[in-house]
Amino acid sequence: MAVELCYTGKPTKKVAGELGVAAELVRRWKREHSQYQEGSFSGNGNANMTADQKENARLKIALKEAQLECEILKKAVGIFSRSDRKSMSL
Repeated sequence: MAVELCYTGKPTKKVAGELGVAAELVRRWKREHSQYQEGSFSGNGNANMTADQKENARLKIALKEAQLECEILKKAVGIFSRSDRKSMSL
């Protein structure tokens, strides 16, 4: 609503004053709306991301999971190797 009021020609400071928020906040909302259009103001602290940014975030998560699995497997190999050596020396 604040962004729409600004687009009608009202000054940002006046809109901010009427809504009881800082003018910089209204400016940020305008910037966000011009950048993301319909994807703006997703709410609940969710970051607005383009499709490429979402894919990048998904791939980063997948990479971290793969690295964690690799570390677990390395440790498991080490554990089983030690137990094999113990049984062979008996």
